[in-house]
Amino acid sequence: MKRPKLRKASKRLTCHKRYKIQKKIREHHRKVRKEAKKRGRRKPRKDPGVPGAAPFKEELLREAELRKQRLEELKQKQKLERQKELEKRRKLDAKRSAAAAQEQAEGKEPSGKSEAKKTKKDLDKNAKKSFLSELEKVIEMSDVLLEVLDARDPMGSRCPQLEQAVACSGGEKKLLLVLNKIDLVPKENLQKWLNYLKKEFPTVAFKSSTLQKDRNMTFSRRRARIDLSRHTESFGSTCLLKLLQEYGRTQNKAIQVGLVGFPNVGKSSIINSIKKDRVCNAGLARGVTRSMQVVRIDKQLKIVDSPSIVADHTNSAVTLALRSIIHSGELSSVNLVKAVDAILNHCSKQQVMMFYTIPDFRNTEEFLSLLAQKRGMLKKGAVPDIENIAKSLLCDWTGAKMSYHSEPPPAQILPPYLTEDKIAEMQAGFNLKKLEEENSSTVQALKYPSPASSIVFQAVGMTNGKIVKDRGVEEESEWEDLETCHEEEDFMETDGDQDSMEEEEEEENNIKEDGGTQMTGNAELGMGQTGQACSGSEIAESGLANSLSLSSDKTAGEDDAYDFNTDYVQ
Repeated sequence: MKRPKLRKASKRLTCHKRYKIQKKIREHHRKVRKEAKKRGRRKPRKDPGVPGAAPFKEELLREAELRKQRLEELKQKQKLERQKELEKRRKLDAKRSAAAAQEQAEGKEPSGKSEAKKTKKDLDKNAKKSFLSELEKVIEMSDVLLEVLDARDPMGSRCPQLEQAVACSGGEKKLLLVLNKIDLVPKENLQKWLNYLKKEFPTVAFKSSTLQKDRNMTFSRRRARIDLSRHTESFGSTCLLKLLQEYGRTQNKAIQVGLVGFPNVGKSSIINSIKKDRVCNAGLARGVTRSMQVVRIDKQLKIVDSPSIVADHTNSAVTLALRSIIHSGELSSVNLVKAVDAILNHCSKQQVMMFYTIPDFRNTEEFLSLLAQKRGMLKKGAVPDIENIAKSLLCDWTGAKMSYHSEPPPAQILPPYLTEDKIAEMQAGFNLKKLEEENSSTVQALKYPSPASSIVFQAVGMTNGKIVKDRGVEEESEWEDLETCHEEEDFMETDGDQDSMEEEEEEENNIKEDGGTQMTGNAELGMGQTGQACSGSEIAESGLANSLSLSSDKTAGEDDAYDFNTDYVQ
């Protein structure tokens, strides 16, 4: 039985549809002609070719044909080259995919990922080194240093190494504390911190402008509804500027002011607020400022923006979560959860639940999943995106969004590097009465969150930071060189002893009478060689002892909490 042939779908259209299409095409052509008339363009003229009466007509036609052939050959060559390149790429991709599959089957990491990790580590090391060198330059060239503190955790924003370096400079440098982000803490808490900090260093209350307009930006009438006192206006900039200008007049010279502090405390925003223009890059990401930048305010005053202080890895988990220079986008999901867990452990659970309006939770992962569901941060299949919600939460806590506060210590305990004489030395040259009046006026001008809506954060203490490059790597390399030299000398000594013994045995067997004199000579030579080796080993041992004493002194100095290397101080 024959199979029935499958009938193909007919391409015929109904007359109504066909006429409709034709009509639309005519309208389109009419429209194109109309536009062409308006533009004044005409149809390109056809090539008339070579006239019949023209001389050398055949030669001209041959040349034209040859040109066409050359163009076609070039096109074919280019096409072949493209095909070859595509084949090479395909082969390379196939080899890479095969190698990656083999490595996965063996349980190893793919080579590409390991190389990427190595390069990332190298970049992180280089970035930290450049940050330290730039920060060291800023500290050296500045007459006055402004340590910017986050008003939500002022004690955690302080760096004892920096304060000690300035205090031990012999009065050459001054240190001011700038308490930034004061609009994110309750008013009573802010006054407590101002009273606590002014007993150690002169302190300025500051609120930098967060929405700074760009040079080419224009605001429409619709945007006039924005609360300027909350977003774009800065408070405390005139007070800080007057204080620095008056100090410059007392010194009778042009001064340079350096801004230093940990990431996301608002160093660049303070400069933008003083200058009333966006002269420095500022953002939510950590480590936006990567090199020093000098901004001229007037003839007698220059402000230097610096990269962030690198927090030491010996700090607590909460300190590293809030003050580390590594951006949250570069952390793995496990480290992100650990950072959030460290922050939640230092807060009241009920206050966190009230602030985020979420039900009770057992652990950090459950808290993040509940928050992700509330904010709609879900993956495919309605799975909570824990990684992204953890990143956004860390950005909220380090940025100018979260309202939390920490209480100052009940008793005023001065650090070892600060004495009454040092405090008087730091306060000399500044009008402290006028500073208190200006601070009180800025405190009265701002709106603050209520204590009930602000989360109480348990402060850990000061954050240890690095302000000078570590020389541990150089010491290790010197130690290795000394060890290798010592081993080489020992090896040469043993070789010399073996050679002398072999020569003695041969001479005893071959020549008995004359060998005696030769043996004595060889023995003397052997003794000379061993003596030289012993002297070399003694020198090496003495060098090692000296290096050990030096390294032990250095490590003892580094272990002390407040005794750090301050070579840059003049």
